[in-house]
Amino acid sequence: MIKFIVFKVYKWLQKKKKIKYDRYLPLNELLIDRSKKAEMLKFGKGTTIHDSSHVYGDVLVGENTWIGPFTVLDGSGGLLIGSNCSISAGVQIYTHETVNWAISGGKKPYEYNSVVIEDNCYIGPNSIIQSGIKIKSGTIVGANSFVNNNFPKGSKIAGNPAKLI
Repeated sequence: MIKFIVFKVYKWLQKKKKIKYDRYLPLNELLIDRSKKAEMLKFGKGTTIHDSSHVYGDVLVGENTWIGPFTVLDGSGGLLIGSNCSISAGVQIYTHETVNWAISGGKKPYEYNSVVIEDNCYIGPNSIIQSGIKIKSGTIVGANSFVNNNFPKGSKIAGNPAKLI
């Protein structure tokens, strides 16, 4: 009986989302309001974040930013994302590194360095941003890029490692 009720609720929620947004989503995305999750995380007004996004540590996000599904926002070393940004599906942003810890057999500490993404940036799907990086205002990061260097304001970068294009 419970399975039947859950299935009925699921179908009703799917129909409602399909009519309103023309989307078909997994159950968790139907149950969680993306704006409310952003509010709970104290992100800026108008910002939304998918339920499947992982948020760790000190993450601050400005207004009207969209954070897509399956993202990792590691704020253990401090992460600031500006306003009017688009953080696409699968993006991973790290503010810590464990390389030296691992190769030292756990003798060396983790290394922490903040990441800043200024206003009006687009981070393409499945991109990875390494700790200590500052992505300046108006920058476009192409899909599947590994960003391990800083670039000038308004740059278009892509690749592994990312380069100016």
